[in-house]
Amino acid sequence: MNEVLVIGHRNPDLDSICSAIGYAEFKRRTGLPEAVAARCGDTNERIDFVLQRFGVPAPRFVADVSPRVRDVMQRNVLSALPDTPMAEALDWMDHKNLRVLPVLDRQQRCLGLANVFKMMQFHLPGPDRLFESRRVLASLQGVARTLGAKLIHAEDPDQEEDLTLMIGGMSLESFQQRLHEYPPRQMLVVVGDRHDVQQLAVEAGVRCVVVTGNLDIREETIAAARRRQVSLLLSPHDSMTTAMLCRASITISHMIDEDFLSFRDDEPLKSAQRAAQQSYLHAFPVLGEDGTTVGILSKSDFLKEARRRLILVDHNELSQAVHGADEAEVIEIVDHHRIGTLMTSRPIYFLNDPVGSTSTIVADGFFRHSVPMPKEVAGLLLSGVIADTLNLSSPTTTGRDADVLKRLEELAGVNATRFAEDLFRSGSILVSRPAAQAITSDCKEYTEHGKRFSVAQIEEIGFTQFWHSKTAVMEALQAYRTQRGCFFAALLVTDVTRRNSLLLLAADKEMMDTIDYPEIEPGIFELNDVVSRKKQLLPFLTHCLDQIR
Repeated sequence: MNEVLVIGHRNPDLDSICSAIGYAEFKRRTGLPEAVAARCGDTNERIDFVLQRFGVPAPRFVADVSPRVRDVMQRNVLSALPDTPMAEALDWMDHKNLRVLPVLDRQQRCLGLANVFKMMQFHLPGPDRLFESRRVLASLQGVARTLGAKLIHAEDPDQEEDLTLMIGGMSLESFQQRLHEYPPRQMLVVVGDRHDVQQLAVEAGVRCVVVTGNLDIREETIAAARRRQVSLLLSPHDSMTTAMLCRASITISHMIDEDFLSFRDDEPLKSAQRAAQQSYLHAFPVLGEDGTTVGILSKSDFLKEARRRLILVDHNELSQAVHGADEAEVIEIVDHHRIGTLMTSRPIYFLNDPVGSTSTIVADGFFRHSVPMPKEVAGLLLSGVIADTLNLSSPTTTGRDADVLKRLEELAGVNATRFAEDLFRSGSILVSRPAAQAITSDCKEYTEHGKRFSVAQIEEIGFTQFWHSKTAVMEALQAYRTQRGCFFAALLVTDVTRRNSLLLLAADKEMMDTIDYPEIEPGIFELNDVVSRKKQLLPFLTHCLDQIR
């Protein structure tokens, strides 16, 4: 929960990935050690080429940053095994001020919850259940464990039994009379150093005699117990305490409420909170992917601050941000696109610089603050600048992009021109991926005048691969528009060698009629000298929207 995710937009391009890695490194070196590079979409062949070239792993994949149960649950779970005596469980709960206790098997799977109310119902029965106050439901081993007693002689000590408690604190005659009221083999007699009562109980063949106060037991009594198969325990406590603890030696397995509500640790906190609010329970086991118990969640845990902290790079609009960003705390934005509609609850650091690449901004931060830049980071930022400016040939390119690229060449030990040729040859996405994935590999959504639309871009060396897959690409674009409910869906296919593009448009006729570029096929327009989505295509499309408002 303490980490800060430095993350680009959905369907990340090379600049988004490289600037996230670079800015996370910059933040760690300037006082934010918890900064972690992340991505909210798949890499592609071009991104993989660059990461492998400079020996850097892909940023961590994070599909959703909305708070999860794991973000607020209590991880150090105090739990009991089914054979834990109730006295021990109550002692733990008292020290930790708990009302419920998860009961787990030895594989850490939750069997149910033991709660104080149910324990007290057993330990302190009402007036209509007075006989229950004499009931000892336990094994003799469990009784000895609870008492801290010494087993002088034990017959079948591990067998759980339902016994009737009797305290030998009366005259011998009265005790003898009471002995006949219950089956002897179901009786557990608690007595002090009343040797006559001890002997009488043993001769009667009761199940167990518990001698209290660590008082002396005569040898003839022990011998008689062995002969009559009567178990003998020596308790360190007085008779009253011993009797109470005998009752509390019942195992927690009898106190389990199996009707419990559990949550997965990756469940969205909002849905868990709704379910918890409707439940009469106060605590909920949290299960991991394998079904084992990894935490406990109480209703008060929902009051904890669980918002993740984000630094957004290469975008500033919620429609392009990782899912759940509206529930996270955005603490910084570093971008080079138009300013969108993202709102924050407090002032933040927002660096929006009209250069050709976010990687330029990140690299410039290293240089201006004299922060040492690792060679591999220089290589990544160089790649981001080359990709977003088409190696300084895009109309979005500025003099600062060129200056930064020159310095990055020296730091990375890479010739930008030769590297750009390798980079743009590193794979056609139209060949390596199905059309439905290809059109979303670098896709951004926008909202203008209440209309949502998408603009994607694919960079190719020539248009040959596009014409081979034209039909599938057009069908995928139409399907994407329908699925996302967009007013239109646009795809810019750019030839990075000739600096020209094709615009594919899935839209109604009123939008199609606003496009004044040559339409070479239905829904396909020729855009000579257009290579920038940000500076050339997007302003043109928003102008078209203005005409049909």
